[in-house]
Amino acid sequence: MKPDISSHKDIKLIITKFYDLLLVDKKMITFFEDIVAQNHLEEHIDIISDFWNDILFDTNTYSNNVMQKHLDKNTFVAFKKEHFTIWVSYLFETIDAYFEGENSHNMKSRATSIATVMQLKMNVYRNND
Repeated sequence: MKPDISSHKDIKLIITKFYDLLLVDKKMITFFEDIVAQNHLEEHIDIISDFWNDILFDTNTYSNNVMQKHLDKNTFVAFKKEHFTIWVSYLFETIDAYFEGENSHNMKSRATSIATVMQLKMNVYRNND
């Protein structure tokens, strides 16, 4: 039996392995090329880990507006429904590879909700492109 997600360290492992998948996917790398080119990947992973830590463990370390960040990126690189589908599938795959339990389930549930809200706000929820 796999352990459940129980710490910021566990979340950082998930986010690191998750980005390993995203960064080799030709459909997803476009969203991260500037972060990689500027050598900011580790910082980005730390920020995203803080975001998920806040969600799962009710901490208060993430201070950015996650929706605005994605809306800003959308002006340069257009998000499509398939990008959210890929994002969710890689996150689920990564979580399931290392963890199981209530927090693991909660992270997947919240990821689905976040992806849905972002798609709705970007008007790509029903778009099949």
